[in-house]
Amino acid sequence: MTTSHLLQKYNVPVPRYTSYPTVPIWKDEIDTAEFSKVFVQQFELENKANGISLYIHLPFCESLCTYCGCNKKITTNHNVEDDYIDSIVKEWHLYLGLMNETPVIRELHLGGGTPTFFSPDNLYRLLTSIFKTSIIHEGHEFSFEGHPINTTEAHLQALYDLGFRRLSLGVQDNDPKVQLVINRIQPIENVRNVTEIARKIGYTSVNYDLIYGLPLQTHESITRTIQQTILLQPDRIAFYSYAHVPWTSKGQRLFDENDLPSADNKLLLYQTGKEIFLEHGYCDVGMDHFALPEDALFIASQNGELHRNFMGYTTQHTNMLIGLGVSSISSTGRSFSQNVKTVHDYYDRIKNDLLPVQKGYFLNDEDIRFGQYILDISCSGKTTIQPADWDMVYAMCLEELEKLEQDGLVSISGYEVQVTPRGRNFIRNICSAFDLYLQKSKISSSKKMFSNAI
Repeated sequence: MTTSHLLQKYNVPVPRYTSYPTVPIWKDEIDTAEFSKVFVQQFELENKANGISLYIHLPFCESLCTYCGCNKKITTNHNVEDDYIDSIVKEWHLYLGLMNETPVIRELHLGGGTPTFFSPDNLYRLLTSIFKTSIIHEGHEFSFEGHPINTTEAHLQALYDLGFRRLSLGVQDNDPKVQLVINRIQPIENVRNVTEIARKIGYTSVNYDLIYGLPLQTHESITRTIQQTILLQPDRIAFYSYAHVPWTSKGQRLFDENDLPSADNKLLLYQTGKEIFLEHGYCDVGMDHFALPEDALFIASQNGELHRNFMGYTTQHTNMLIGLGVSSISSTGRSFSQNVKTVHDYYDRIKNDLLPVQKGYFLNDEDIRFGQYILDISCSGKTTIQPADWDMVYAMCLEELEKLEQDGLVSISGYEVQVTPRGRNFIRNICSAFDLYLQKSKISSSKKMFSNAI
């Protein structure tokens, strides 16, 4: 079967596996007292051993990008910055109250929304409020998402001074027609300018987010976007499939779905992008990601040190992630939790000295073991099934794994499952073979829960 036929066969709805079990399995309400108990237990295990990760969600944007599925709040009123920062700091102190020692921060990411909506001074105030109550790990990695339109030299310098060395720019597409329909106008000169300033200041890794499958994208336009991108030599490129989920992202209803590429054309966009990246020296790193050979992300993948969490692929391996801010997700290793999704509800919880967690899930031992198989596949391209799990794998996963093997996407030898070179295009599908909840219920085929794999 040709690669094109395989892409068509496996272009089905599957999770992105930033967690296992995936979010649709979580409970709508989590017991906050039980979550706090699990948090305390896991913090004591993880803090000294590995340190912790922080994700801070900054939801405000000045305009709506119609493709976006993130939690955001559209406003041009920058007076909202102070109240939100005060609430983030207070939420952090609620977590500090559960800790029996000073937290060691190993990884931190500012996401959104648009983090650079906030002024450099306010970002500095937010971060120093957290850092003064923490220990910064000597091998830390700090990163933030920037919008090419409003990321200034002052933003870059302030965050660099606080230890940030990695910048991710939301480029998405350079074609003016595509930018217009998705309401994200940003000339490539802005992207170039921010990149050059960041490198001059001393940032060691610049990532560009690109999306294929956007409305009005063509083979010619995405080729042009990628060639322009290559000229700027970002250290990393995240090449995401546009996830058309208008049942959860109402902004996606603002353009004509007839403008979306057909399934066949979207596959062509993906193949074109990947071929150009590889031809120009970028290396395939797991799902959706490409990096230059000298970048730390690719080196980690080669050394078996790549990790994946809600922030995506990372070189830092921590088992505890604390999410701060509206809709942020936390992971203790034994539980997942997501904060309330509206700014109003978030402020209300914080004002009443309550952790703003709402949705969540407590993991059992089986969840942890099968989650590790999925993590192994997504990060290192292979996994070894524990003998104690073989009966479950035989009953629930083997049929899917054998189909994958017949199509040349994996090789199975004893207890080991290895992703083949051809299978690297289908990591999400291979991970899904170990998803017991998906195999039991076939959620993806019965309800609109996930975007297509490609």
